[in-house]
Amino acid sequence: MAIQGRGGGGLARFGEPGLLVLLSLSDGPKHGYAITADVEEQTGIRLGPGTLYGSLTKLVDRGLITAVDSEDRRRPYEITEAGRAALAEHLATWSRITRVGALRLGTA
Repeated sequence: MAIQGRGGGGLARFGEPGLLVLLSLSDGPKHGYAITADVEEQTGIRLGPGTLYGSLTKLVDRGLITAVDSEDRRRPYEITEAGRAALAEHLATWSRITRVGALRLGTA
């Protein structure tokens, strides 16, 4: 499944790119390519470059992630405490959503 911009087969917000970036960074700093690879490996969702870098910019602007100094040409990012809190809140919401969905579909 590829998420490019807001398309996503009508469910663009389902794979909220910013949430996927926060999830990826929750286990340590990564640069853009590593974030993309991690998200795809863990979720099967491939973030396009425009989606990824747009999300990184928004997350930095909101104080949810920060750029880390690097000697390399690639810029790593790390999640902030505010980003961890936001991720935890979103995961709790999605946990409730998936629990209700599984019950209603009879797959729980």
